[in-house]
Amino acid sequence: MGLIGPNGAGKTTVFNLISGALTPRSGTIRFKGKNITGLRPDQICRLGIARTFQSVKVFGNMSVLENIRIASLFGIGNKPVFSNGFKDIESIMEFTGLSVDKETLASEITLVKQKQLEIARALATKPELLLLDETMAGLNASEVTQAMDLVHRIREKGVTIFMIEHVMKAIMEICERIIVLHHGEKIAEGNPGEIASNKKVIEVYLGE
Repeated sequence: MGLIGPNGAGKTTVFNLISGALTPRSGTIRFKGKNITGLRPDQICRLGIARTFQSVKVFGNMSVLENIRIASLFGIGNKPVFSNGFKDIESIMEFTGLSVDKETLASEITLVKQKQLEIARALATKPELLLLDETMAGLNASEVTQAMDLVHRIREKGVTIFMIEHVMKAIMEICERIIVLHHGEKIAEGNPGEIASNKKVIEVYLGE
């Protein structure tokens, strides 16, 4: 699922509500039929929801390996470790392209690697739902292609992905369904073809 819309439309706010960083004043948030409204972020994470951040939030004074190891202790507690197909932390680092950096401080790796580390940490919590907030922002064309490949491979492991992204190439190629927000309201939902041809979406966001 993709979530798009102009800056300030409320996309990250939606992720903050789902992940427990914000508590809604009204309405209900449900995950797999369970009411998770008002739960703490750690409780929501242990139910199987993980997220990345628009501005990376790695633990800079810790190594790449330590960042991922901490996350692995934080996620779903009633499931076998790495039941999403990963054998151990090493396999997550290899999957995300971080093996060569495992002893490097997170503050000393590139922005691209820090974004990969955010995803690796999220995967280490054993999520069933992964919220990706502008993973491809600030990347060049080659790096966007690599990031798209990583998202595809995560999907192949059975993890549901809900992603915010301004890179339309990624949204249109990766997502099966897309929601469009404008001023905090949903103005459209559909497959990529339907969204690309929606007159209101073109008017407020995509342009001609």
